[in-house]
Amino acid sequence: FAHLFFPGDDPVVQQLNAAVLFALGFVVRPLGAMIFGQIADRRGRRTALTLSVALMCFGSLVIAIAPTYATAGALAPAVLLAARILQGLSLGGEYGASATYLSEVAHPRYRGFFSSFQYVTLIGGQLCALLVLLVLQQFVLTREQLLEWGWRIPFVIGALLAVVAALMRRNLHETEFFEKARPANEKARSSLRALLEHPREAALVVGLTLGGTVAFYTYTTYMQKYLKLTVKLSDVETTLVTAGSLLFAMLLQPIYGALSDVVGRRPLLVGFGVAGTVLTVPLLTALQSASTPWHAFLFLTFAWVIVSGYTSINAIVKAELFPTHVRATGVAVPYAIAVSLFGGSAESVALWFKSIGRESWFYYYLTACIATSLVVYLCMRDTRDHSALDRQ
Repeated sequence: FAHLFFPGDDPVVQQLNAAVLFALGFVVRPLGAMIFGQIADRRGRRTALTLSVALMCFGSLVIAIAPTYATAGALAPAVLLAARILQGLSLGGEYGASATYLSEVAHPRYRGFFSSFQYVTLIGGQLCALLVLLVLQQFVLTREQLLEWGWRIPFVIGALLAVVAALMRRNLHETEFFEKARPANEKARSSLRALLEHPREAALVVGLTLGGTVAFYTYTTYMQKYLKLTVKLSDVETTLVTAGSLLFAMLLQPIYGALSDVVGRRPLLVGFGVAGTVLTVPLLTALQSASTPWHAFLFLTFAWVIVSGYTSINAIVKAELFPTHVRATGVAVPYAIAVSLFGGSAESVALWFKSIGRESWFYYYLTACIATSLVVYLCMRDTRDHSALDRQ
């Protein structure tokens, strides 16, 4: 729907404007991480989870009813930006609270497996959105109707589902880790100040996130535009290929998570780092020249075999670095900084390279990001064997 908010004749420029707006939503994620991390560490994981999804509901609803450029002029992208800011604040707090909650309620022997469901639900949400889009494309609306107003329907559905999620989260039990630490947490100083006592762990979160977040947003958010603008697939083919690859990725997460409970977290991270560094350029080059949707799907599933080494366990790895009183903030803030700087801008960077006729340069940019994280993986200890969760 970029053309409804950004006038012009060049679809690449329109998509670039939309991507920049999307990236701006990431800028406020660190602020959301600070706010909701503080709530999670002082008032409870359940409270933070409930408030964050309620804010997401409101942001999605604003997008669903946002006026277009034709009816509101420059106000239209401004409303869209405000909604993205609300969503950014919500997502900034959601990650740390959910990663902390899952790691604290899981049995010690199965923390990798249960924590992997954070990305199962994240990818599952994207998959559901694509399936709704596919149904609208194929069975309900014409292309013109979808482009004019039908794109609002997924946001309405998302807002309604967020209401259901908020009601469900109100009934969650608080974690035993937090309940034991609650008296001290409520009297303690700001968890943001406490985070300053863990600079190494915070820097580690940024480093191990860098490559993984750029890869994740490349193969999710950017991939639909890539398949359409570069591979030249149709709208329906693009949706089918993306949905199929996301379903495959979703099924991989608990398998890799369970594997990390057996062999450790570090081998999976190193595997992602090595394979991503060596294979990203040839993989994306091959995808660029895919002759059929089936070939594109095979290349994407192979990409997810690599990237899932990071996505499946990144939540538990970060949670295992911090003590209870600062865990949610420690996971959320440095992660949000890394995502806002690198993950959220991945699509904009890729489209900018395409707009100047140097699309393949993005492949090397992604490779460099993964290689940087690989250095971190090689230097870090395995958090499964040195977990802060086991020292309390």
